[in-house]
Parts: sequence; C-alpha cells; structure tokens
Amino acid sequence: MLHKNYYTELEKYNALINKKNKVADFYNGIYDRYENPVLTRDHIPLTWKYDLNVETNPYFMERIGVNAVMNSGAIELNGKFYLVARIEGNDRKSFFGVAESDNGVDGFEFWDYPVELPDTCKEETNVYDMRLTKHEDGYIYGTFCSESKDTSANDLSAAVAAAGIVRTKDLKTWERLDNLKTLRSPQQRNVVLHPEFVNGKYAFYTRPMDDFIDTGSGGGIGFGLCDDIEHAVIDEEIITSCRKYHTITEVKNGAGAVPIKTDKGYIHIAHGVRNTAAGLRYVIYAFATDLKEPWKVIAEPSGFLIAPLASERVGDVSNVVFTNGAIARDNGDVYIYYASSDTRMHVATTTIDKLVDYVFNTPEDPLRSPDCVQQRCELIRKNLEYLKDEK
Repeated sequence: MLHKNYYTELEKYNALINKKNKVADFYNGIYDRYENPVLTRDHIPLTWKYDLNVETNPYFMERIGVNAVMNSGAIELNGKFYLVARIEGNDRKSFFGVAESDNGVDGFEFWDYPVELPDTCKEETNVYDMRLTKHEDGYIYGTFCSESKDTSANDLSAAVAAAGIVRTKDLKTWERLDNLKTLRSPQQRNVVLHPEFVNGKYAFYTRPMDDFIDTGSGGGIGFGLCDDIEHAVIDEEIITSCRKYHTITEVKNGAGAVPIKTDKGYIHIAHGVRNTAAGLRYVIYAFATDLKEPWKVIAEPSGFLIAPLASERVGDVSNVVFTNGAIARDNGDVYIYYASSDTRMHVATTTIDKLVDYVFNTPEDPLRSPDCVQQRCELIRKNLEYLKDEK
C-alpha cells in the first residue's frame, strides 16, 4: 500500500515531465530562449527522494532531498538528447544523473538510477560539472571537477580542484581514468577534452588556477597536449581566450561546451566572470579558434552571448548563467544547455550558420569607452544612411 501523498506528488511529477516548452518572446536574432527550464529539482524521480514504504515512512517525508539540478554535459546518441546533469542534494554533495529527451527542449526524464562512478579517488569529496566529448578514438569522455579537502590549510572551506576523467560507450558503464595532471598549474577546473587528436595527441582546454576560488596568475582558458589519456599529464598550457581588464572575463573565464567544428573554425561557448557590488556575475560568451591550430583565437565577439534574464537571475548563487554542454546536430541545429543561478537548467537553440555569423561578423571589444562609442556611432551612421536610401 502506498501513501496517499505519493499519488499527489506523482501526478505533479508526470504533469511536469509532459509539459510542452515554447519559444519565449525574447529576441536577438542569434538564438531562441524557451519559456520553461528543461530540468529542475522537481524533475528528480520520487524514488530518489522518498522511502515509499508506509511502515518506515508513515508521513511520506523526503528522506534524501535534492536542492538543485544544474551544469549539465550534453550529447546526442541515436537521435535522442541526453543531459548528464549535476544534481546537488540537500546535503550539498553533488552527483551525476542522465536525463533523456526525444526533442531536446522538453520531456527530459532521468534514468532509474544516478551515475555510479568508480570510487578510485578516496580523498575526493565532491564531483560536478561534467563535459561530454565524442572523441575520434571511439569513446565518449567525461571531464569533471574532482574536489577534495585542502589538508594543508587550517580552513574548513579550503579545497583542491582537479580534473577527473571517465570514459564510456553508452553512458551506463563508466571507466575511471587518472585525474589530469598539469605540471604548471596547482589546480584545475572547467577542463574540456577536444574532440579530435591534435598532432597525434589528446588535447585539453584547461583553466589554470592558483587556488580553489581565485585564478591568481591564471591568464585565461588554457590549452595543452598529452600522450596518454589514461594517465594524462600536461606539461605546458598555452593561453587561448585571455582574461582582460574591464570586460566580462576580468575575474576569470573557463571553457564551457565541447568546441563545435565549422568550416571557418572551432566555435567555443565559454563563461566569463566579472565582479560587481552584488558579487560575481557569470555570463556566457563565444569565440573561435583555428582548425589547424585550435589554441589560436581567430574571432572573439564583444560582450556576452547569454546573460541571466528575469527569473534566471534568482537562485542559490544569483546573477549567474553557466554552460558545460551543447549539441550540434548533423542538420545544423545547435542546442545550448545552460544553468541559471546554480539552480536549474535551460536551453537556447540556434544554428551553426547563425553562430558562425555571430562570431565572425560581430565586432571585437575595443576595450575603451570612447572607442566603444565610436564603434556604435559608426553602426548608427550606416543604418541611418541605409534607411534614407530605402525611402
């Protein structure tokens, strides 16, 4: 016999799973936003949170609650859309769960069980933010943050971030490899594996950091090569997209989704962070790197691609959008999955053609207010002349 409240909650859950999503009124010509998040804490199956036995849970209480669903890796397999989401329990520990959808904008439903990674790193306390790469070697690789206590510091909040690596063929059976070692960077987060070999080696986009929160001497998104993916070691990191003063990347920036290959270059969808009186503000931006030298930036539009809007600005860590997953389909459609305020997951849809147009034809940041004004005035002059000619 099941508790009566089970049926009430199940009805709410089924209504959420079956709710259709619609394109929102927002417009910028680059991408479409959608009205509803694609994943939230309410998408978590009841069996993950409640003891359904009325004898051991007579009040139908949540026994193991979930606080947030965010920062999802994304991949398309056999025509279906999969998000490997970061799920944060009420206990603050994060873990991964696979959610599946037929169309990529709604109907996401978690598999029966969360991901059980091989427990090979005993000092590891927390795992989160997995990027998924279909590599040309035939494996699907997941790179994620492996967090452990900093035992060298007399501070309960001090932590060490490393890049964990797993691989799979089906998102069900996972093989844990050694954590990535970067010889010149004490800590690593936001690491992305490049989908192809570069000079016969595995290539990673990294984020050099001096400690857990601050990048310190880390100058931006790094790039490095390694010979052996099972025991990955990077000796040298080349900075690709640099941090710059008084820009969206002033405090830090990091790789997001796996680069999308186009005829003109690899398009990267990353995150940039600046400081404000209200705290750190995370936005999503884009840039392109060379096809033959994927560490070399060849286009970088000014400003952000996606910033938190309306209710997206409110959550556990407010004024934040963050991406670590995008799907580029063979037909040219692109699905950018992003979290808002460390709380929920959204999707923005566009096309490869639109992204190429945006990245290569949007002007770069001239870095000074007078130059930015001149840049805008030039656009206005061209438009006024065009309108005059059209009359």
